[in-house]
Amino acid sequence: MNTASSRSAFARSWEHAVVTGGAGFVGSHLCAALLDSGTAVTCVDDFSTGRPENIAELRGRPGFTVVEANVAEPFTVPRDPDLVLHFASPASPADYLRLPLHTLEAGSLGTRHALALAHRAGARFLFASTSEVYGDPQQHPQNERYWGNVNPVGPRSVYDEAKRFSEALTTAHAEALGTDTGIVRLFNTYGPGMRGHDGRAVPTFVRQALAGEPLTVTGDGRQTRSLCYVDDTVRGILAAAAHGLRGPVNIGNPDEITMLELARLVIELAGSASEIRFIERPTDDPAVRCPDITLARDKLQWEPRVGAEEGLRRTIDWFRAQEVTRA
Repeated sequence: MNTASSRSAFARSWEHAVVTGGAGFVGSHLCAALLDSGTAVTCVDDFSTGRPENIAELRGRPGFTVVEANVAEPFTVPRDPDLVLHFASPASPADYLRLPLHTLEAGSLGTRHALALAHRAGARFLFASTSEVYGDPQQHPQNERYWGNVNPVGPRSVYDEAKRFSEALTTAHAEALGTDTGIVRLFNTYGPGMRGHDGRAVPTFVRQALAGEPLTVTGDGRQTRSLCYVDDTVRGILAAAAHGLRGPVNIGNPDEITMLELARLVIELAGSASEIRFIERPTDDPAVRCPDITLARDKLQWEPRVGAEEGLRRTIDWFRAQEVTRA
């Protein structure tokens, strides 16, 4: 993201932003966008799921600082921020199923500590929630007034309920203490920087297609997701931060695609000879997922710009380049 395009996305500028989970997939893109806009950035990450490689190119840039810390424990930053973006949490099924307690702590204690930092500093606080708060939705598409259909004791609950609790805590902080807070609900985001084995559909399919392996589609592949390219997601996040909207507000792409259609598209764009293999569908896997982005359009003047084919081409090219680099 170049400086000119970054500045146009901001209704106000920031001097110093703290990004928890800043070495993660979305977090690292946020750090880069903020630096491009002239904002000093402190990345806070314990590298349990974030990767040093994601921020390797940022480490030498002026204004970029890394604090290695688990946000579930009290942490300090070099100076007060005027923006706190709380993104610290395992986000992929492979990660939150492997780290259930860590996920719950990041969404409870971690959110409390990040909120306290923002409140003490008088900073704007933005919490990264998720479309997973809608669970296996009975409303379609999902708008922000929908309360969701979540299994509170299912295998996905450690992530779903951590995010739902964080939303409640963020709202309570604003109501009780007057903290300047906002909540964005991110739908399926993809793009360069994802881990091939993180368990999400796009990196899994891309990795398999480039390796000539069968693409593993769960169930009959008719379940849908709405994929938002990471640059679009970052624009939406920063627009919500700058606007001052409390939210929650959906940030996602309303163009819905089935998993079988996605697998076939990845095979085509990758020029792969891979076949498709159907495997068992995970417990509580949502049947549909599609955001109503009316609020984001009306309040933030935001909507996604990058279509699925273009976004997937960029993602496939990035994964292919990584393989060449490692060869």
